This record gives sequence, C-alpha cells and structure tokens, in this order.
Amino acid sequence: MTIAQLDAPLLEQLLNSPRLPTVVQHLHDLLDDEAQRRADFIDTVAESEKAEFINGEKVVHSPVKFKHTAAAGNLLILLKAYVNAKQLGWVGFEKVMISLTRNDYAPDICFFSAAAAAVFHPDQMRFPAPDLAVEVLSVSTAAIDRGVKFEDYAAHGVREYWLIDPDTETVEQYRLTRDSYELAIKAQTGELRSQAVPGFVIPVRAIFDEQINQATLRQLLSV
Repeated sequence: MTIAQLDAPLLEQLLNSPRLPTVVQHLHDLLDDEAQRRADFIDTVAESEKAEFINGEKVVHSPVKFKHTAAAGNLLILLKAYVNAKQLGWVGFEKVMISLTRNDYAPDICFFSAAAAAVFHPDQMRFPAPDLAVEVLSVSTAAIDRGVKFEDYAAHGVREYWLIDPDTETVEQYRLTRDSYELAIKAQTGELRSQAVPGFVIPVRAIFDEQINQATLRQLLSV
C-alpha cells in the first residue's frame, strides 16, 4: 500500500497535525523494535518448525489435516515434475522462507523462474518474492492467506497467487494486474492455466483426485 492509497481524511489530518513529528518518531521506534524481533526470529527459528514472521509477530503453524497435505502434495508432484522436465526454474515447498520488506512467509508451494533461481546457492535459507505462490487454506490460516499475504504478495510482484480450499475442493487463481490481484478463476472443475509457469495446464480435479493426478502427470511428462 502506498501513501496515496491511505484513507485521505486520516492522512490529511495527520499531515496537518502539530504532532506529526512525534507520530513519525513513534513509528520509527516501533519499526526498529520490530526489526530486532525479526532478526531474533531469523536467528532462532528451528528447521523442525513451520513458522512465519508477520507484522512483528512469530506465527507458528499447527500440524495440518490429511486433506490439506494431500492437496498440496498432488499439486507439488505435478508442478515440480513439469518445471524440472522443462527446465523452467525451481519449485519450493513448505519451509522455504520468503523474506519480503517487512514479513517472512513459508508458502505451501512456490515457483521461481530459471533467471531468479540461477543466483540461489546451496546454503541459502531466505528467498525473494517468487513468481507463483500457493497457499492451502485451513481454519487457522485462511484470514492470513486472504489478508496480509494477499496484499503483501501483490505489493512485491508475485505474478500469480493460488488459494486451494481442501474442504470445498476449490481453487482460486489470482493474477497480478499492476499492483493488485484479479481473480482469474474460482472453480471445482475445469482447467488451470498458469501465467507464471509457461505451458503449465492442469485439471482442477488433479489437485484433489489421485487417479486424475496420475493421469495428468503422465500427460505432462509426455508433452
């Protein structure tokens, strides 16, 4: 969000207030404190936990349900096999830490183009904004996935964002237009055509149905 996108009356009131310098200093102090907590998070987060740093707080995620893991795994199989076969880049999953301006996220799946991935090194632990980010929704994460992550990914140029709902077996595909997302498709059936991953086209059902997943995998690898 830019200054121009802030609530206009509130911004005008703040700019005209004699307390503006005090407010600005307070914000600087808050951000300095947050930066220290973020540094502590980076230094202490364990490889065994899936955790994120969001708006100044460490968020540790609970174990997920089978249907969550199944959906994520099905998509990962297809995307990773296709990207590797076509040498399009690199696919990360679960504990890959995406470090943006303020926050650190661990999306369920992410994709980086070959150009972006070319500079990664074997011991790297923090990564820039990917070309594609995928989050599988759960009760505990849906508000974050649809809220701060939705805005943050768009603000940092993540070209495509998929939200997978394992309860309704629905996929929402968002594509970046300028600096915000537009819904391209929300469906339980039909095809998903990725904009960020050239040529990657799969049935929506391949994410939720094992037999369709295997048939799709064979088709992707035969092209």
